[in-house]
Amino acid sequence: MGFLYTTLMFAAIGIIASLCARICCNKGPSANLFHLTLVITATVCCWLMWAIVYLAQMNPLIVPILSEGE
Repeated sequence: MGFLYTTLMFAAIGIIASLCARICCNKGPSANLFHLTLVITATVCCWLMWAIVYLAQMNPLIVPILSEGE
């Protein structure tokens, strides 16, 4: 549930940011495409970083070793 919900949240934020870039930075078709590409790339990179960290916590590679007294 958490992974799907947060993925949808990233998609919604990306769509909102794309619309804001389209409205606020309307300087022609080439610049609009460039701004849209930057926003989509930033959104995907942020989501990918979050997904890697989230999934890495599900199956950690390093297992904590408890000492004898604990």
